[in-house]
Amino acid sequence: MRRIGVLGGMSWESTAEYYRLLNEIAAKRLGGLHSADLLVRSVDFAEIEEMQVAGEWERAGARLAEEAATLSDAGAEVIVLATNTMHKVAGALEETYGERFLHLGDTTAAAVRAAGVGRVGLLGTGFTMSQPFYADRLRGHGLDVAVPNERDQETVHRIIYEELCLGTFLDSSREAYLEVVDRLVADGCEGVILGCTEIELLLPIETYAGVPLFPTTRLHCEAAIEAALRPQDQRSVAHSSARIA
Repeated sequence: MRRIGVLGGMSWESTAEYYRLLNEIAAKRLGGLHSADLLVRSVDFAEIEEMQVAGEWERAGARLAEEAATLSDAGAEVIVLATNTMHKVAGALEETYGERFLHLGDTTAAAVRAAGVGRVGLLGTGFTMSQPFYADRLRGHGLDVAVPNERDQETVHRIIYEELCLGTFLDSSREAYLEVVDRLVADGCEGVILGCTEIELLLPIETYAGVPLFPTTRLHCEAAIEAALRPQDQRSVAHSSARIA
């Protein structure tokens, strides 16, 4: 197995889930006492969140690029950015690491298309839902992407930052999220992307209201283990196919 580098801490709750899933999937694939060969670089999310709010995305991207370099220098051959929102600045990582960097939007889009879903709803932070960087990546794979209305976006965002990132999981918030999913389905969505790593900690289900929910964290982890186990020449071919799908 090739070494996987996880750039996380945004929040540490979601990074812990990445660590659990990567090892769980590796053990299932390889059997016995196997676990994933991992490096984890966990940053202080308070610093990153301040940059988000201030709109200092270029600065945040430079910071994450520096941290990714520490993973690469330590031998990481597969690199994952363990956050949907910060894929807004993933371009520098893609440019530097090429196929070694697994873009979360690509792995998610592949799963949505494999499920035969055309119109898909997107949940996430306010940045992910209101800005085009993530939805446009999905649209590049031929998907029709819808986001919640402004009021629902505010609710989803608030719960992420005020509750989920702090390890608080309330039944009332779960119900609020499911109501948002209901409205997306009523708007014609055939599936809904859980486009924030923490959301999967609140909604650990695969289907709701008759449509599939796509857990981006699990999908990303499955793709990372697959890439780590794949021979180098096959990894190159698979990566090229995913980008043009």
